[in-house]
Amino acid sequence: MKNASIFHGHGSTSKSYWHPWLKNELEKLGYAVWLPDMPDTDLPVLKKWLPFTLQNGTYNEETILVGHSCGVSLILSILENIDVKIKKAILVAGFIKPLSNRPYPILQNNYDWEKIKSHCKEFVVINSDNDPWGCDKKMGKLIADGVGGKLIILHDGHMGSESFNQPYKEFPLLLDFVK
Repeated sequence: MKNASIFHGHGSTSKSYWHPWLKNELEKLGYAVWLPDMPDTDLPVLKKWLPFTLQNGTYNEETILVGHSCGVSLILSILENIDVKIKKAILVAGFIKPLSNRPYPILQNNYDWEKIKSHCKEFVVINSDNDPWGCDKKMGKLIADGVGGKLIILHDGHMGSESFNQPYKEFPLLLDFVK
């Protein structure tokens, strides 16, 4: 069965930005969609987020994973820890290194790129050349180089941010990569 999981980022919920819109659009295409509210969103901790997603998510050859911001870091960790090959990962405004001097307990110290790639058929990495948090085109390139995926650079900030008044309620480009 076609299924998708959408993972929000730091300080967000399932109702933030383009996430509910994408869920609705994917359901129209026949996907079963899981859009969870992640625990302790004000300080995302991989030791909490990863077990939650591994225990509650569905991962098979028909799975598409979509992540925003630290949801991208989470998806990379999921792919290191599952035993199946999913269809696609769409990674939006992600990062794999600290963006400032503050702690980022959602990040791994290192990523096993070969293992991650072995669990996903296709990667799409979307970052912006003007991301105010630092999830910029350099960070996107690091991720795309690691996963061997397609890199798309937009000029759209963080593609959703309360702090920078980016409501970003819809994201039609994502549907181009689902089909």
